[in-house]
Amino acid sequence: MARRRSRKQRLPQEPVEAQIESLSHEGRGVAHIDGKAVFISGALPGEKVTFIYTLQSRKHDEGKIEQVLEASPDRVEPKCPHYEICGGCSLQHLSSDAQINYKQTSMLDSLKHLGKVEPEEVFDAITGDQWGYRRKARLGVKYVHKKDRVLVGFRERHGGFLAVMDSCEVLHQSVGKKLELFQSLIYDMESRDSTPQIEVAVGDNGVALIVRHLKPLSDKDQSMWLEFAKTHDYQLYLQPKGPTTVHCIWPVPEEAPPTPLFYEHTAFDTKVHFGPQDFFQVNNSINLQMVPRAVELLKLTGSERVLDLFCGLGNFTLPIARSAEHVTGVEGDNVMVARARKTALANGIENTDYFACNLMATELELKTEPWLKQKYDCILLDPPRSGAKEIIEHFGKLGAKRIVYVSCHPATLARDAGELVHTHGYKLLGAGVMDMFPQTAHVESIAVFEKK
Repeated sequence: MARRRSRKQRLPQEPVEAQIESLSHEGRGVAHIDGKAVFISGALPGEKVTFIYTLQSRKHDEGKIEQVLEASPDRVEPKCPHYEICGGCSLQHLSSDAQINYKQTSMLDSLKHLGKVEPEEVFDAITGDQWGYRRKARLGVKYVHKKDRVLVGFRERHGGFLAVMDSCEVLHQSVGKKLELFQSLIYDMESRDSTPQIEVAVGDNGVALIVRHLKPLSDKDQSMWLEFAKTHDYQLYLQPKGPTTVHCIWPVPEEAPPTPLFYEHTAFDTKVHFGPQDFFQVNNSINLQMVPRAVELLKLTGSERVLDLFCGLGNFTLPIARSAEHVTGVEGDNVMVARARKTALANGIENTDYFACNLMATELELKTEPWLKQKYDCILLDPPRSGAKEIIEHFGKLGAKRIVYVSCHPATLARDAGELVHTHGYKLLGAGVMDMFPQTAHVESIAVFEKK
């Protein structure tokens, strides 16, 4: 007997009025309709709004704002004309000061309710450039046959399609102000329907583009990209298949290899070199404040042995090395470890060593790691969103008196902070947010722990 297909529930089409109670961790207004939570994009706490449902489920509903009936005093006019449709930002309608308060509250609430810990001191927020700050991005590309136009940018806030946009206010201006030029260029190409992505990386000394193409580029198309790169002073890389196929075509490697991209920590006289595919901190104005804050919190005197976990390219390792006896950097990516080692030597820094290791590995897999058999005075860690649960289990035997934790997710910071305090005998001296991603709900923070 054939099964009857369940009919998709039809969403209400009429606007619904709601009173917004709070802001969710994703930056959406939270209301309750008939006892069920509704998450409403574009709404702010204290507002009365009307909204349209975009999703209904058993546990909660979702919607998008239609009209603000009573506005919050924290509401501002979004700077970007594409804000209503683009999913790249979620808080442009909230004032900068209110964004910081929201992020600080989100971090503190997570620490208190999830980790069951509270900092002895709440640090002043680290703030910087609000616009044009984003130095690393992957831009979607799509030729839309029905509209006979090329789209370049981020996906829509509601749905999986690329947003129609001709500029981006948060992207570095070297790219964000030129999206229309990218669209025109690709539209005139033979490969306009087989170019799905452009990856952008911006250093202090230049801009690199990685153009993904699903079919081989014709001589005409490659010449157009080369001329575009020369005109706008971009380093140009092509990616015909997977990540290992990325290769530079401008400057021509055989004639003049491209100058490695870098960013500087002038306070520590260091340059961090990176490739266009490497991970690095996207907001340079915040990074230039974050690293000195971390070094300050470590309270180095010059005699310490420091462990830098999830060290990447050496963003913290190199500056720490200027004030410590020795720094050991550990990172899961072999390419980044090799680059970090080379960059240290290029900076004249010889008191560091590096290990490639999966820091999310099991205890059995980690037990043979030589760097885990040493003692350290301090630990700095900057893990991904998933946190550092696995490696923190080993902290008890490392002997560190002080730990600085740089976090990009309040919930995993709270979980790990609870483990450090309640299991490993540390106290949470202080914590504060860093506005790494203004205009978004992303919460970056820094915390310092001391052995009791």
